[in-house]
Amino acid sequence: MTSRPEHLPERLALISDVQAAEFISTGLLEGREDVPSIALNKVAEPLPGDDTRRRLHRFRDLIDHALARFRDERPTAADAWLAPRLHETLRLTRREAAEKGFWTYLALGVAPDYVVWRHRSEPKEGGSYGRVARDKFIGPHSKQTFARLWWAAELFRDGPDYHPAVVACGNQDMLNSALRLDVIDHRPTALALVRLMERGTVRTGREVNALTSAINAAAATLMYDVIAPDAARDGEPLRGWITDAESSLPSPRNRLPEGPEEEPAPGEAVERLVGHFEELFQDAQVRGRTSDETQ
Repeated sequence: MTSRPEHLPERLALISDVQAAEFISTGLLEGREDVPSIALNKVAEPLPGDDTRRRLHRFRDLIDHALARFRDERPTAADAWLAPRLHETLRLTRREAAEKGFWTYLALGVAPDYVVWRHRSEPKEGGSYGRVARDKFIGPHSKQTFARLWWAAELFRDGPDYHPAVVACGNQDMLNSALRLDVIDHRPTALALVRLMERGTVRTGREVNALTSAINAAAATLMYDVIAPDAARDGEPLRGWITDAESSLPSPRNRLPEGPEEEPAPGEAVERLVGHFEELFQDAQVRGRTSDETQ
C-alpha cells in the first residue's frame, strides 16, 4: 500500500495539474508505489507567508489520526468525521479554496496514502489491484479527495455548527450529487436537504439522487433565494476565525469543532423549503419505487 511521504516540508504548497501528472503513475493509482516526495517538492510552489494556516504538519497529523481511527472500518465512514475537522484546520476563504493546485498538493505531496486508502477500488477477480480514479488526486472540487470534503463542510454548515455537514457527508449519494449543484450554495436549500434526510423522508441512494435532480430542475423556474431568503452574510466572523488560527488548538478529535460565528440560516426559510422539497419528492422518479410508495 502507498506509504506516508518520506519528505514533508514545513509549509504547504501548490502544484499544477501538468506538474502533478508526472507523479500519478499506474503504480500509485493501484497502491503499489509511493510518491517521490523530494522530487515533487522541488517543483511545488510553497505558499507565501508564515502563518499557522500554512503549516503542513497540523493537516498531516489530522490525516494520521483519521487513518488510525478508521483503519478497521469501511473507508467511506471517515468522510463525515474528517470533513468538519479538515475545514476547521485549514480555515480557508472560498477564494483560497478555489485554488485547484492547493488540493492537488495535499493529495500528492502530503497525504497520497490517505487518498489511496480511501478511494482504491476492491481487487479484481484474479487478485489484480483495484485503482484509484485520477480525479481523486487532480479532479474538480466535487470529486477530489480533500476538496470535496472541505466544500461539503463549507456549504452544509449552519454558521458555526458543523452537524448538518456531518449528516450530509454520512451519505455518499448526497455528498456526490449535491456538490455538483449550483443551488446548494443557497444555505436554506442545503439545510432543507439535510432535514429531509434526518426525518427519513429520503433514505436510499436512489431517493437522494431523485430528490437532488428534482430540486435542480425546479430551480430553473423557481428562485429558492426569493421564496426562502438567507440571512445577510457578514465577512467579519470569518476574518476573525481565520485570524484566530494563530492561537487555536488542533481540531478536536472526539467532539465537533466550531466554525466561524456567522448567523445561522433562518429556520422559517429552511422549513419553507422542506415542505416544498417534500412535494417535489412525491412526484420525483425514483428507480424501483412503486406507485403505492408515493401515496
